[in-house]
Amino acid sequence: MAAPSPGPHEVLAPSPEAGHRAATSSSGRRGLLWRLRDKQSRLGLFEIGPGHELHQLTCMMQAGLWAATQVSMDHPPTGLPTEEDFSEVLTQVHEGFELGTLAGPAFARLRRSLGLAEADYQAALGPGGPYLQFLSTSKSKASFFLSHDQRFFLKTLRRREVRALLAHLPRYVQHLQRHPHSLLARLLGVHSLRVAQGKKKYFIIMQSVFYPTGRISERYDIKGCEVSRWVEPAPEGSPLVLVLKDLNFQGKTINLGPQRNWLLRQMELDTAFLRELNVLDYSLLMAFQRLHEDEQGPGSSLIFRTARSMRGVQSLEEPEAQNRRLLPDAPNALHILDGPEQRYFLGLVDLATVYGLRKRLEHLWKTLRYPGRTFSTVSPTRYARRLCQWVEAHTE
Repeated sequence: MAAPSPGPHEVLAPSPEAGHRAATSSSGRRGLLWRLRDKQSRLGLFEIGPGHELHQLTCMMQAGLWAATQVSMDHPPTGLPTEEDFSEVLTQVHEGFELGTLAGPAFARLRRSLGLAEADYQAALGPGGPYLQFLSTSKSKASFFLSHDQRFFLKTLRRREVRALLAHLPRYVQHLQRHPHSLLARLLGVHSLRVAQGKKKYFIIMQSVFYPTGRISERYDIKGCEVSRWVEPAPEGSPLVLVLKDLNFQGKTINLGPQRNWLLRQMELDTAFLRELNVLDYSLLMAFQRLHEDEQGPGSSLIFRTARSMRGVQSLEEPEAQNRRLLPDAPNALHILDGPEQRYFLGLVDLATVYGLRKRLEHLWKTLRYPGRTFSTVSPTRYARRLCQWVEAHTE
């Protein structure tokens, strides 16, 4: 599917010098209390400060995103969505680089629908604090960053992946409107960055599935297969944050109690949607957090029952079938599901790989290379079915 023809628009960025100065001097403004409060939850992550090889790049991203968000704050989209909202390309010229914002009005509407204030979004991604880097276990060549508060996740993408995301964006937005508690990762922005006259680099921004990070004990990236799905765990006592994979999960179970049926049904709905888009190679991210005693049970003050149905907002579920979530004022509550004793962070990510000729050839090669073994590159129909079967087999 081809992406909509973009409507390019180039402007000078609002106050790019101020944004860049703030990005390069942010470490001097951060107080001792902020550093002490944040230290424990950032074990295993690497602050991209002066001297880091990616410091200049992330400073440009921060200054550029501050200016890009300012545009949506000064000119919020009004009225009904239009095709132009999904095809607009705004290029802001800064000193030494250009930042492009793709489908800016569409993403501004989406952020607003999620209850995300533009000022908070700007503060987290702008030059108020350094981005964080972590050692990804992904085999892709992408770079991964977190905002300083770990609420937002940034990832570089190839141009063809960006084109696929933009082509699917209108249907993605419709799916989230119909299924507001979908497990799909919440995509918040797509951007390009060109330094001097160099080649454009593309990156996306989404809500981090693993947030809030406190007390998270284990993290997994699940694809429902076995080839290349083992990660050597960090040594005991190591502060390194690793995302483990399918083979690391052997012998473990997700105990959801009455919430299991909800999860299985939502997995079916979301993977069916991705199958319709001809998408594969996505992952189910999972993390575990043991509940405190006062957080357990339906009477907990931290738990509420959502009034919106996985069948769509047009119809309400029976109370006993509703999903238990954190209160709405807890950021990223959409990715959190409580079982009897554990809190689970769950989200489907990496939604940009289309089953085209390249992947069909890869499937043939892996069939010969790994006879009798399961691998990630299979048809979207088989991929969706297999991942749902994995969840069914590993939950109770």
